[in-house]
Amino acid sequence: MTRPIRLLAGFLTVGLWTMASRVLGFARDILIAAYLGSGPVAEAFLIAFSLPNMFRRFFAEGAFNMAFVPMFSKKLESGEGPLDFARDAFSGMALVLSVFTVAGIAFMPALVLAMASGFAGDERFAMTVEYGRIAFPYILFISLSALVSGVLNATGRFLAAAAAPALLNLIFLAAMLLVDSVHPAHPEDTLIGQALVWAVPLGGIVQLALVWIAASRAGFRLTIRRPRLTPELKRLAIIAAPAVLAGGVVQVNLLVGRQVASFFEGAVAWLSWADRLYQLPLGVVGIAIGVVLLPDLSRRLAAGDSAGGRFAFSRAAEVCLALTVPAAVALCVIPGPLVSVLFQRGAFTEADVAATALAVAVYGAGLPAFVLQKVLQPLFYAREDTRSPLRYAVVAMAINAGVAVGLAPVTGFIAAALGTTLAGWGMAALLWRGSRGMGEAATLDDRFRARVWRILAASAVMGAVLWGAAQGMESWLATSGVRYLALTLLVGLGIVSYGIAGQVLGAFRASEFRAAFRRQR
Repeated sequence: MTRPIRLLAGFLTVGLWTMASRVLGFARDILIAAYLGSGPVAEAFLIAFSLPNMFRRFFAEGAFNMAFVPMFSKKLESGEGPLDFARDAFSGMALVLSVFTVAGIAFMPALVLAMASGFAGDERFAMTVEYGRIAFPYILFISLSALVSGVLNATGRFLAAAAAPALLNLIFLAAMLLVDSVHPAHPEDTLIGQALVWAVPLGGIVQLALVWIAASRAGFRLTIRRPRLTPELKRLAIIAAPAVLAGGVVQVNLLVGRQVASFFEGAVAWLSWADRLYQLPLGVVGIAIGVVLLPDLSRRLAAGDSAGGRFAFSRAAEVCLALTVPAAVALCVIPGPLVSVLFQRGAFTEADVAATALAVAVYGAGLPAFVLQKVLQPLFYAREDTRSPLRYAVVAMAINAGVAVGLAPVTGFIAAALGTTLAGWGMAALLWRGSRGMGEAATLDDRFRARVWRILAASAVMGAVLWGAAQGMESWLATSGVRYLALTLLVGLGIVSYGIAGQVLGAFRASEFRAAFRRQR
């Protein structure tokens, strides 16, 4: 019983802290939407902030770390100089990213055009270039933070790395509230924009400081030293290269979506707010599973424990579906109430609500696929296979581009969301098919097969309850004095109905979660 409890406790540690960060992120986005709506300052900031976040997936979670964590985990398991390896990687990354940051600042106009050419010729372009140059150094700090977090996760220490993103959102909130306190009557849009963009690099510095201190206390004090190309770093670069390219393909998907949206006024903001809603369950479940599963699988494969690897993979897939399928159903069934209650105030209008709700429903349909990718990718990365995900990502890119660009003249901005969702399902299907020849550790056990259909049935029950309740509470959800309480009751009803249905149908057992919480404490 110790092994399942320990694995689930790791998921809960990362998931709960990610939930805290995403809740703070919602508070941040609610304020941004209220102050800026879908206007030019909002779109300029969102594109500027997306630039370092796009490139972090090359150098951090999506590529470099997927190669670094398995190698570091195996060195940790064997005791073959894990600290020296981590210091060499840290120093090498610091050098490469310092040069890259300077280049990005210099060529910011070209980056903005690549991200949102629809901005060319209006006020949004110059503003985005200015904001982008301020925000771009974030890529250096957050990528180094991701590497240090990989060290912590590989050693089974998840708390600091999971808590760090919450600090960035706290800094965003403090920046906006500070401007509002100085100009309480009506803070200028540009002042809010400036406060937000300067909060980006500051947040990166604070996140790096937190995980660096935690790693130092754990015995892994990562210091900058003269970079050297050791045999281990050469191997790391060879393994990471396909993952970097795969990350590049994923970012092309994002670029396509942003480009399509930039030609429809307000669409960049609508898709960004919708993205925040589906990123909540994606972050809480998908990131938690990916963070815990990759080092666990790497250690088990290094030790020749195929049965343990199968168990870890099966439980990760089970938890993934048990938490994300009902979330996807909720996003598809009640997107309107979610968006209107959370965002409709100040500069955020009814038209913004309708457009954002449509995007939320489309993204929600792809949520299980996005999270399944987080479960399936570690099967490849734990075996140091970064080439196969690259091939699959290229196919997904073609699907996304074809749908987003091809349907844009017919469906408008929502084509970008449709492309993202269909590409997500295509990528998940390809990863599943590609993992079939990996042996016992990549197969799902009988418990998963027995529970998956029960999870789907319980989610369907919850969806019916939510739909009926939303119809009955329509007037409450539209009344300013009680709409927050009404949405809380609606969400609570969904949770309770899913919990009861899942327990009755045997989709999960409450005792498993209680045991994991005890282990976490």
